[in-house]
Amino acid sequence: MGGFFTFGKISVVSTIPKPPLRIAVYVDGYNLYYGRLRGTDFKWLDIVKLFDALLAQRDQNEQLVVVKHFTAPALAHFATHGAASVEAQSAYHRALKAKHKDRFEVIYGNHSYDKSGALLPSFVAGQPCDRTNRIRVWKLEEKKTDVNLALCMYRDACKGLYDRIILVTNDSDAEPALEAIRADFPRIMIGVVMPIHPPVPGTEKHRRTSGSLSRHADWVLPHLQDGQLEHARLPDIVPTNKKPIRKPPHW
Repeated sequence: MGGFFTFGKISVVSTIPKPPLRIAVYVDGYNLYYGRLRGTDFKWLDIVKLFDALLAQRDQNEQLVVVKHFTAPALAHFATHGAASVEAQSAYHRALKAKHKDRFEVIYGNHSYDKSGALLPSFVAGQPCDRTNRIRVWKLEEKKTDVNLALCMYRDACKGLYDRIILVTNDSDAEPALEAIRADFPRIMIGVVMPIHPPVPGTEKHRRTSGSLSRHADWVLPHLQDGQLEHARLPDIVPTNKKPIRKPPHW
């Protein structure tokens, strides 16, 4: 957009375009996978391409600078496909990095578990919780991911790196971070994309969007449609300077 200037009785319209608004996307990888991608054919998803397309549809002179993906390395002895799951996750991250270089970043947390098992109350249908009736179970917990995401968003806001940010999650644990950014940096526009499947007509089983996140957002995308994910797949073979990266067979 240009500006309008007046010099005496002569009016001049400036044709100098405004620079695009800088956008950063922060992805809760665990929430995206288990909330929308698990059990679908869209796991080999090009997240950068997806948000390039979404921003183009918004048509607000926005430029995607970076997608920051927060997750934890898969553990073979807890994964459905064992070592193949670990290799698949690694291939996926390397493929995105190879294709988008400086526009994609992975920030890792870690998983924690008790090797002797966690002692938890047993569930009995129709009965209240009885803490004396306990069994040992494997309890895998993802550590640092939520904290890494919150700190990264806030520190980036402090540095003034981006004009607008987009958070991809439906986890209300991210609410304090959004609330703080909204209060301390009101000039930054906040978008929230919920990694949820659209409601299926005729059924009542669907995840609800987080109202606590929506309250602090300037705009919300409540679902990710199949068509949006379909058009944002990585190619089955991603070329690199060395060995090409192939889509995992079980994906």
